[in-house]
This record gives sequence, structure tokens and C-alpha cells, in this order.
Amino acid sequence: MSEHSQTHAIVAGAGPVGMTAALLMARGGVRVTVLEAGGSLAGESRASTFHPPSLEMLDELGVLEPLMERGLVSTGFQYRDRRTGPIADLDLGVLSDDTRFPFRVQLEQSKLTPIILEVLEGMDDVTVHFGQRVVRAETDGTTATVTTEAGDTFTADWVLGADGANSQVRQTAGFTFEGMTYPERFLVASTTEDLESILPGISAVNYVFDPTEWLVLLRTPEHWRVLFPTDPSTPDEVESDPVRVQERLRGVADLGREWQVLHTTLYRVHQRVADTFRRGRLLLMGDAAHINNPLGGMGMNSGLHDAYVETRALLALIRGAGTREQLDEACEARREVALSYVKTITHDNWEKLRQDDPEAIRAYHDELRELAADRERMRRHLLNTSMINSLRSGKVVDMVGVQP
Repeated sequence: MSEHSQTHAIVAGAGPVGMTAALLMARGGVRVTVLEAGGSLAGESRASTFHPPSLEMLDELGVLEPLMERGLVSTGFQYRDRRTGPIADLDLGVLSDDTRFPFRVQLEQSKLTPIILEVLEGMDDVTVHFGQRVVRAETDGTTATVTTEAGDTFTADWVLGADGANSQVRQTAGFTFEGMTYPERFLVASTTEDLESILPGISAVNYVFDPTEWLVLLRTPEHWRVLFPTDPSTPDEVESDPVRVQERLRGVADLGREWQVLHTTLYRVHQRVADTFRRGRLLLMGDAAHINNPLGGMGMNSGLHDAYVETRALLALIRGAGTREQLDEACEARREVALSYVKTITHDNWEKLRQDDPEAIRAYHDELRELAADRERMRRHLLNTSMINSLRSGKVVDMVGVQP
């Protein structure tokens, strides 16, 4: 066993970001301990879009094939007006010279983590503990220590905090988490109805503009998801009431009966970024480091990219091929992406979906039509919204529209 393989890393959180980081570190020869709060892997639907760069990373890790077998390939998406219908369709195929995966895979994030867990369970020097919620993290400069709710203490060379938006690694180790909370909550209803028959001509992913009630319609292999904004003044129990949910769905299409609803989720949406992604031997990534609204499908994907970039820089340091300064540069680069790329695009998506000025709406719809008609301009746009530029150059250019 090589010297660097003696290094021990703790990963807090067994979501897609934490599990990806754990696999990267283990493949790099590091001993890994994963601490997950839940009694098993989370099964919630949550994020359900994998962008091209994420597919490239997962392919490199050898876990893409089973993901593709479970997922739905989406080669494009559609902008719609709720009153007048389709506005424009964008084709991810224009990225065929930029990526081996000029498409997205629609699949809930909960389908990725079991694939990675199976790989980790077959590896030496990897241990995954469930029912071990991290409640405290600290570092003395030479080691990092976490304490769990069960009263256990784990010490390692490094701790990777991927324990979500309420990260205890972040909260107890002195990181700050500045930002804002959106006024409305988002309501997601998952349904087994065949929306392609109900709304002929829709895509697998659709952004529906409306100044009163914009929508997102997104298909996964097992169901469709309908995302609504909610009135900021109404109580949670009102918006999540099944009668109210049916009322909202009838506004999408009146079926002459109740919609078949699998489940609903009501949640508040934030835009926040930690002041730094590294403090001593503690690293933050994913929702522990930054959270954003879901209009762009960038939350989980940017978290996967955090895991890839930060752990590769950490592995280089461990092997003696990199420096602390280079690790800090990698962490700061990911923080800058969260601040000036993900935050900018997702917030812009929110503002445009809810635009209520008729002149601005018409102008924007015309812009989308022009974008769809110009393949090179569409390619430049999709390099941004598919998150390719955020990894390759970090430069955002020609940014218009809403991206799943």
C-alpha cells in the first residue's frame, strides 16, 4: 500500500455529492469513512436532471452505465407560454462537438446513490455508517474530528462536508452562509398521468411562462413532476392540502376527474453561499457549501462538480503533486461558480418565468425564438446552461432563458 493510501478521509453525508466524493477519494487510494444521518440512503425524489459534464464525471468513475439504464435520455427542452402554447425548442444535439453526452439524463438523484454504494461496498478501506448524524466538526490543523448524534467521535486527516443545506459541519466549524430566501415556496406534485397525451407536443422538460402562475413540467422514468410557485401569505397546510393540489393541477389541464398524484412536496427556496469552502482540514461541497433555487437543475450538478474538482485537488495534495494553495484555488473556483454562475442563472430563470410586463414578455419570447433558430447562438447558450462553461472556462456568455 502506498504512503498516500494511509490517509483517512471522513465524508459527512451519503447523498449524491457525498457518495461521489467518497468514490473519488477511495479510487485515489484514500481510506474513507462515510457518515450518513439516515438509517439508509435517502429515497426522496429531489433533483432529477444530470447535465452533460456530470455524465462525463460519472462515466469516468464507472457508474454511468447503470445510471443510463435506469434513466430517461432528454435531447432537448421546450419553452411554453401558458396561454398561447409552445415558444421555442432547444436541441442539446448542437453540443455534439463539445461533449460525448449531448443530452441530459432524467432520473431522480436517489437512483444514483445505491449504484455508488454497491461499488463502495466492494472496495477495501471504505466504511459506510448509517444512523450517524454529524452534529459537530472541528480541526486542529493536523487532523479533523467529527462527533455524531449517537455520541461517537471520528478523527481523520480530512473531513468532507456534504451533509446538506443544514450542514452541521458548516454550522459548527465557523463558516458563514449568507444569502436570501425567496418569498414564495415551491410546490412539487408528482403524477403518473401521461402529460404527453394531455398536452400534445410537450418535451420531456418544459418551462411554462405565466405572470400569474408559471410552471415547470418535467418527466422522469416513473412519473411527471409539476412545479408551482405558491402564495407567500398562505400557510403551508393550505398549499399542501390535497384539495388545493387538485385545484392547482386542474389549472394545468382539466381531466374531468382528479389527477393521480403520487406525492407532493412543499419547500422554501434559498440562494446562499458559504464564505469559504475550506477551513483547515474541513472542506464543504454541494448543498453544505451553497444552495440555490431549482430553476436550472444546477443544485445537484454543481455539487457533483464540487466533489470532482475539490477531491481531485485534495488527492493531488495528499500525493505530494499539489499544494495547499492549489487546493484553495480549486475551492475558491467552485465558490466563484456558485456565486457568479449558478446563482446568476437560476435567479435569472426565476425572474423571467414570472415576468408580468407585456412588452418585456413579448420581447423575451422573440429572443427565445431567435435563439432556437440560430444553431451557433443556441450552442453558446447551452454551453452555459448545461454547465460546460462553468467547468472549462467559468465564462458566462449570451445568457438567456431557462434551463432544466
